[in-house]
Amino acid sequence: MSEEKANPRNEIGKTNDAELVKRLLIENYGYALDLIYLIRGNHQKVYARKPCPLDVGRNDGWLYFGRIESDGIRLTIEGSFLVGPKATKNVVELDDERARRYLAGESIEVDENLYGWFILKWRSYYLGSAKAKDGRLLNYVPKERRLRAE
Repeated sequence: MSEEKANPRNEIGKTNDAELVKRLLIENYGYALDLIYLIRGNHQKVYARKPCPLDVGRNDGWLYFGRIESDGIRLTIEGSFLVGPKATKNVVELDDERARRYLAGESIEVDENLYGWFILKWRSYYLGSAKAKDGRLLNYVPKERRLRAE
């Protein structure tokens, strides 16, 4: 009988935000950036920033990095650009046609029987992350960022 992974959302508020995010990044992608992480809101959004010794009197500069899901961490397009180049696992490379379809908002087929969260890469670009389930990569590109049909 296989052992179910614990829902990481249950750890929010009980574990330091940075520790939780870094652990999930290492578990899922094999690499975690040394950044400051915050988890905020009902949707468990992860924000990240790099420490800066210059005091400019403002507490901004946070990047929407990803979201804690019940089965791992889903990265934004920006989050995938930061983690992707040094990720050692769960990266799927797409050909031109599948990349175009994914960026247009389609879920796409995968040959492998994959499950979980994956960073999508096309050539030297990182396109965000997708959940692999039942032979498909489920699309998470926000509607306002999708390619328009020609």
